[in-house]
Amino acid sequence: MDLKEIQNLIRFVAKSGASEVKLEMDDVKITIKTGAEEEKGATTFLQQMPAMQPMQAAPPVAAPAAPVAPTAPAEDENSKYITIKSPIIGTFYRKSAPDKPAFVEVGKSIAEGDVLCVIEAMKLFNEIESEVSGTIVKVLVDDASPVEFDQPLFLVDPS
Repeated sequence: MDLKEIQNLIRFVAKSGASEVKLEMDDVKITIKTGAEEEKGATTFLQQMPAMQPMQAAPPVAAPAAPVAPTAPAEDENSKYITIKSPIIGTFYRKSAPDKPAFVEVGKSIAEGDVLCVIEAMKLFNEIESEVSGTIVKVLVDDASPVEFDQPLFLVDPS
């Protein structure tokens, strides 16, 4: 694919209204992303794929055995606790505003329906409520940190 064909492809994608187009051929990989409406133009990423060389037979090298640390005791300690996980992707906040106190602290008793934290996703602040009653044993995420779906947030002792 020559430069003229790539330029024509960029113009075509920009006029079509598509936000992203990926094209992979034998030795070329092209991704074209058009900007937002206020950003005119297109961004193009070109990546030359390396040609495959025939493999040379090499003598096998034995990797040293890595020591395995026992993890069973830590899992046994936490197995009696309930893990509260993030229901969405976003930014985790322990308080509703910087000048407000945290929703929960370690050692605080909680009941079903109590607000534990706020997760901000796309400028929306979602209150995360407890589905269990118990005592907060550990907060597993730092304030203002990004969290993934199903990431553990709190450990709760249900007793």
